[in-house]
Amino acid sequence: MPSPEDISQRIEAAIPGSRAEVEDYTGGGDHFRATVTAEAFAGRSRIDQHRLVYDVFGAEIGGAIHALSLKTLVPQQAAPQPQTAEQPTPTQ
Repeated sequence: MPSPEDISQRIEAAIPGSRAEVEDYTGGGDHFRATVTAEAFAGRSRIDQHRLVYDVFGAEIGGAIHALSLKTLVPQQAAPQPQTAEQPTPTQ
């Protein structure tokens, strides 16, 4: 059975410049949750983004990897957004 680290490494090797954070969310070694950030997702639909990742594993999805839940982001979405403090309105 693949480990979260195996899955992460395979995604990052197959999608240049990507970063994958993977966890085994049931502890059974076959249900995984991944957040994948890659410039390769820019301009693609969410479905196409997920296909890019699922294609890394082919027939393993539904087999050794029973479930792989995905969240895909482009780097700009993953970057922390600056917080803006609300300015008090002057009273007169």
